[in-house]
Amino acid sequence: MRGGRADFARVAALATTAMIAAAACGSGSDTVDAFAPGAWPAAHGDARNSSSTQHTGLSDTEFQWSRPLGGAVVSPVSIAANGQMFVGTYNDAGCNLFSFEIESGRKRWCNRVGPSAPTSTPLVDSVANVYVGDDGGFSSFNEHGQLRWRTPVYGVPRSAQFLGDGSVLAVTQLGQVNVFDTQTGALTVPIHDLIEPPAFLESPGTEFLPPNTGLDDCATGSAECPVGAAPAVDLDSGSIYLVLWRPGAIAPQLVSLSYDAHATPSITEKWSSELLPAAVTSSPVLSADGTTVYVADVDGRLTAYDASNGASKWAYGAGFGSSASPSVSADGSIVPAGGDGLLQSIRDDGDHATQVWARDDLQQVGLPVQSADDVVHTVTRRGDELVLTSLDTNSGDTVSQRPLPGAEGFTVGTSVGPDGQLVTSTYLGEIFTYAP
Repeated sequence: MRGGRADFARVAALATTAMIAAAACGSGSDTVDAFAPGAWPAAHGDARNSSSTQHTGLSDTEFQWSRPLGGAVVSPVSIAANGQMFVGTYNDAGCNLFSFEIESGRKRWCNRVGPSAPTSTPLVDSVANVYVGDDGGFSSFNEHGQLRWRTPVYGVPRSAQFLGDGSVLAVTQLGQVNVFDTQTGALTVPIHDLIEPPAFLESPGTEFLPPNTGLDDCATGSAECPVGAAPAVDLDSGSIYLVLWRPGAIAPQLVSLSYDAHATPSITEKWSSELLPAAVTSSPVLSADGTTVYVADVDGRLTAYDASNGASKWAYGAGFGSSASPSVSADGSIVPAGGDGLLQSIRDDGDHATQVWARDDLQQVGLPVQSADDVVHTVTRRGDELVLTSLDTNSGDTVSQRPLPGAEGFTVGTSVGPDGQLVTSTYLGEIFTYAP
């Protein structure tokens, strides 16, 4: 629905709760700088969800260490500028949010947070404060694992993003859009409800849905999960892009929001695309120039949309790859994520997409990352073995291959450390780290 329709009483109550938590657990009132060069702060590395990095030489990395986590992992590892790593795991008991040192794999700390937290990647700022959503709340921990603040939300936040002014954007699967001050957890703009919440003030007997309602359906992209994945953000313009399934609709839409942090801070809706051709489980990806938004759907189709109005520019046929977010480099090279299709690279030629190369001899079982030296890094299967493979993005030629010792199944993300390390984790719950 439209912005600013959340009840003032609800907004004030949430903000008050956040500030109380900050007063109890905060470490001061100075603004935290959200951005740090060399870090991998979010699920796909940056606000655009580009799965790309300015690092070079990653193809020369060698295996350093691995360690099991004791539970399944479904979202990529995030990495602070100091090399501190963060990941959530599905564990029935004990910790489910972990921090490790990238150099050694030594555990820095672990905490038990809500059971739904592992569905998303922790967000990390320049001083290794981490921000994570769980069942009915959004929390921040410092680099030692101590709680800084916690603010209630309606639902379970998907992987969060930073906005251009350093605030934290957290959108729940139930369509509640929140913007938090990184230091206090206070709301910096009124809550924006993409889907009207229960009118409990008008009907006192009305109850909110359980926080994890529809969360399992995010994996299939069905209507029971209105917002299934992290948004993409244009840091310069304040534009936000996400996929939304509105009540009663037969398909989801790509939606653009505008964040205004100035005179009257607010979140407003700019446009909605036509109904998408299929369900979506992945995050949209914004091009480096901010003009195009790419969306991969569950039919394995990649569609490009005009970022100014949501008009479709082109679609690259169904069944070409998986439904996960592609890697989109600064120069426009697009490498789809793993799936039953072949490993390939395509180019955006304005009104259509052109295949640059394809490797039907490689089965991709991970999420690709492109580095600034025109190399793409992903995990492929070689017989019964998983292999970290680097390929030339211009030709598709193999540059290097390094096995993941003893790994099984598939990987759920590839992240890049501050000194050019490559980090990947398997769905079965094991981290593998490669360093120069």
